[in-house]
Amino acid sequence: MCKLCSGALWRDAKGQFLFDLICHHLNLLEKDYFGIRYVDPDKQRHWLEFTKSIAKQMKSQPPFTMCLRVKFYPPDPAALKEEITRYLVFLQIKRDLYHGRLLCKTSDAAMLAAHILQAEIGDYDPGKHPEGYSSKFQFFPKHSEKLERRIAEIHKTELIGQTPETSELNFLQKAQMLETYGVDPHPCKDVSGNPAFLAFTPFGFVVLQGNKRVHFLKWNEVTKLKFEGKTFHIYANQKEDRKIILTYFAPTPEACKHLWKCGVENQAFYKLEKSSQVRTVSSSNLFFKGSRFRYSGRVAKEVMEQSAKIKRDPPEIHRAGLVPSRSCPSITHGPRLSSVPRTRRRAVHISIMEGLESLRDSAHSTPVRSVSHGDSFLPRSRSMMPDGAEGSSVIADEAYSPADSVLPTPVAERSLELAVSRQSNGAPCSIEEEKESEAGTPSAGDGAEVGADGREGGASASGGAEQVNKFVLSVLRLLLVTIGLLFVLLLLLIILTESELDVAFLRDIRQTPEFEQFHYEYFCPLRRWFACKFCWLGGPLVNK
Repeated sequence: MCKLCSGALWRDAKGQFLFDLICHHLNLLEKDYFGIRYVDPDKQRHWLEFTKSIAKQMKSQPPFTMCLRVKFYPPDPAALKEEITRYLVFLQIKRDLYHGRLLCKTSDAAMLAAHILQAEIGDYDPGKHPEGYSSKFQFFPKHSEKLERRIAEIHKTELIGQTPETSELNFLQKAQMLETYGVDPHPCKDVSGNPAFLAFTPFGFVVLQGNKRVHFLKWNEVTKLKFEGKTFHIYANQKEDRKIILTYFAPTPEACKHLWKCGVENQAFYKLEKSSQVRTVSSSNLFFKGSRFRYSGRVAKEVMEQSAKIKRDPPEIHRAGLVPSRSCPSITHGPRLSSVPRTRRRAVHISIMEGLESLRDSAHSTPVRSVSHGDSFLPRSRSMMPDGAEGSSVIADEAYSPADSVLPTPVAERSLELAVSRQSNGAPCSIEEEKESEAGTPSAGDGAEVGADGREGGASASGGAEQVNKFVLSVLRLLLVTIGLLFVLLLLLIILTESELDVAFLRDIRQTPEFEQFHYEYFCPLRRWFACKFCWLGGPLVNK
């Protein structure tokens, strides 16, 4: 996570400049899978657009808070060329696991958590890891004592001798097989008003509803994505030329536009063969209405081809020690993300001093509300995934309900220094230590709830006024376009009638008294006036 202060350097800097700076600091070459995410004052998430100015995209006041995130999940994360890239993807998927976005059955959950433990604290040591040590780390929104015992059992017996690199690789291979791998859920409602989560994955478009995956469309089946207001449409062609249209409703127009832009980018990234095939997409069929957007990066096939050409010594990755420490060793690449996100959790910390007025590490985390965590995903091979939107399948015993994800906000310098000193060596922190570090600091979740209560009344009023304003603007825009079209048609008719074209309907118009009056009283004087002006302006040019 980074904090940017205002200054002359950032006044005209584009998103690409910041992204390249971060990737250079991390020594990251396979950077096309990543993006920079931020949240506006209305709590709407956005991806920073690299072709636009940073300052123009921010609705809040500096300093700006942003996070480096995986934007396009690799179809096979274990096949990434460099270890630094796999490590950053590992951090993202571990975060998804905690927030409930990556849902799995109990046996898979235990294995994933054990791999995280092995990668971060090493082999089991009875002298350092007392009975119940796994309960001090939280890997999921909630879990049982039975699951904690199973995690410890796997860590003690099955993963002995595995290096952090091997454990992270095994973690990625396991996570990639899960149904919700790569899911960045967008909450919506269907036409009946039932809640659903829409997501774009490396393999296609997915709709999760309750404990089922109700729709799955491969990218080569999706033909068009469109939105208008809060309404989002997905057009698809399936086998035997069967066309379907799926319609969902987002909470706000801004959320719907964000959903549409994410869909456009994911479809271009995973579906196209070359970036030269990318076209500007419009959200509406009417040329004077709607949004226009164009994906500006490389596509997946080009990224993999470029990765295959990388030839360099692997960059060094400073990993965690075996025990939590207050020391602060240097961090160069991918500082370790703790396994205990709790209410204030650490993001991927980045400290870039050159060229920035201020870019600091932060310990403030993603506020999390209570969620229900299902425990019975059925992993299967991606090649065996059924086609079509009608291929509904049960994916969990409980409803899919990921945590609300709101990006970190700036924190006080004292809390910042304490959190950085604890986290900078990357070791997992225990729950007791987490409570100590947060003593005297209000809970982010509590603050969110208080703020939400105070905003409910104003939000409804402002939302109604916003809808009225948008309706008035739409009517005015339609009126202006109509008047413009009528003016153009009238001008074209005058030109045709005053021309020497011998067409029957034009000849009839010329013979009417109204046209003769218009011709002699208005058109001829106007033509003589223009002729005089042109002669007056052209005379000096001719004399020269």
